[in-house]
Amino acid sequence: MSEAITHENGAQAPRFSAHDSAGTLHELEGYMADGKTVIVYFYPRDSTPGCTKQACDFRDNMALLQSENIIVLGVSKDSEASHERFIAKQELNFPLLLDTEGDLHETFGTWRMKKNYGREYMGCVRSTFVINPDGSFKWLRYNVRAKGHVSMLMRELGLVE
Repeated sequence: MSEAITHENGAQAPRFSAHDSAGTLHELEGYMADGKTVIVYFYPRDSTPGCTKQACDFRDNMALLQSENIIVLGVSKDSEASHERFIAKQELNFPLLLDTEGDLHETFGTWRMKKNYGREYMGCVRSTFVINPDGSFKWLRYNVRAKGHVSMLMRELGLVE
């Protein structure tokens, strides 16, 4: 496996299309044409404590995000059934994209070497990308913490003080 891609603010985001767990196709080009800002966030696994906290924080701030013409898309390598259970249990109000093969993770550079208790392994590095309607990265960060991430992101985007 080659070294993970690292994107930078201001650069053009990779164009992508992916289905969510309900079978709907999401295409960046379509959101761009509609003048939407897109938040794509990558998380390691459905229904784990940190991932649940982060997803619920996005859920709880969705009204403000939508009022600012922002779309939120969550991405993990979990299955369609796992995503559907996670959405139902947490009452998520945004789609979770399917990436069981890891193509989106590779494209965005979120599948990286991780260390835990001295063990090295490949895994999803929790990351968030904010893509402008022109297709450029407005804001991005690799290796974010689940707790407090959404409120920090909202401050960074000037949506709250």
